Amino acid sequence: MKNLLLAPLACAALLVSPLLALCQQPAQPPPPSAQSQTPQSGAQQPPTFTREVNLVDVLATVLDRRNKLVPDLEKGDFKISDENVPQEIRFFSRQSDLPLRIGILLDTSNSIRDRLKFEQEAAVDFLYSVLRRGKDQAFAMTFDDQPQIIEAFTGDGGMLRDQINKTRAGGGTAVYDAIFEACSKQLSNPPRPAGDQPDVVRRVMILISDGDDNLSDRTRAEAIEMAQRTNVVIYTISTSTQWIQLSQTDPSKAANRKMHLTEGDAILKDLAEETGGRAFFPYHVDDLNQSFQDIGDELRNQYTITYSPSNFVANGRYHKIKIEVPGHNGHQVRARRGYYAKSRTSAANSAQNPAQPAPAGQSPPSPKP
Repeated sequence: MKNLLLAPLACAALLVSPLLALCQQPAQPPPPSAQSQTPQSGAQQPPTFTREVNLVDVLATVLDRRNKLVPDLEKGDFKISDENVPQEIRFFSRQSDLPLRIGILLDTSNSIRDRLKFEQEAAVDFLYSVLRRGKDQAFAMTFDDQPQIIEAFTGDGGMLRDQINKTRAGGGTAVYDAIFEACSKQLSNPPRPAGDQPDVVRRVMILISDGDDNLSDRTRAEAIEMAQRTNVVIYTISTSTQWIQLSQTDPSKAANRKMHLTEGDAILKDLAEETGGRAFFPYHVDDLNQSFQDIGDELRNQYTITYSPSNFVANGRYHKIKIEVPGHNGHQVRARRGYYAKSRTSAANSAQNPAQPAPAGQSPPSPKP
């Protein structure tokens, strides 16, 4: 009986012993093919090379000897230089009938109290001359001690007119702060037409003031730079009536009756010319009627010229631009005078914040000196 009980145990031992032998054998390394497929934590990944392309966009208007628009030029007609270095035009287009996004900036400081009615009439006349219902939009901003939006972007000229006519004068004059804020907060990202590309609008500012800034935190250079960065063309209308030549009766020159520019007038002229716009020095609102129509025509018949500076250095320095049409004697080109090169700091910030990149070929405002 005892032998019968021990027999099953012996059989079990015979079965278990080979299993124990297998477990005691040393682990075998994986085959070479398996090793090659397993990534090693210390392995170096191939380097990735990136190259930043710096493009500068310039809007240009071309006029003939009679100050008439020239809308039919081709890419080969233009020559552009950056700091006197000739550049190759990468992209070129003729743009007409684009939707307008307009900022009306009214000086409501004490210094223009006697000319406030003129400002209101000039602003309203411009809107009715240029604004096309259903296509263009505008906003209205007043500024004295600080800027204030009195009517947001709208295509309704009547709403804008009502708010403009309610304005009252008082306080200091912060012209540069108003320009900077209007460009950075309003015109940098205006309402877009349905179905169009993000930048297929024309950004315009109409600044009506005497130009005498006495309260801004921003400098004139910062205001101009922000306008250039956001591709805003500034048209200025002076409210100053000092040294006005009332005997000027030629209708084509009535918007420029000035015999002598005041310091504020010179500032308005500089703001306009640096951004590719024009300055007007009228006495009566009626002097501006033809000028407003001319502005509207200009804004819908411009050329876009894009180039990548061959002499680009990421140092944030200001670069002068010169555009010519050498094969057309007597033609004049109106465009912004320059741009601020992107700095290394702004490039790094753009890489860290890709959702809000800085405009190509330009840099954020530098601090005031």
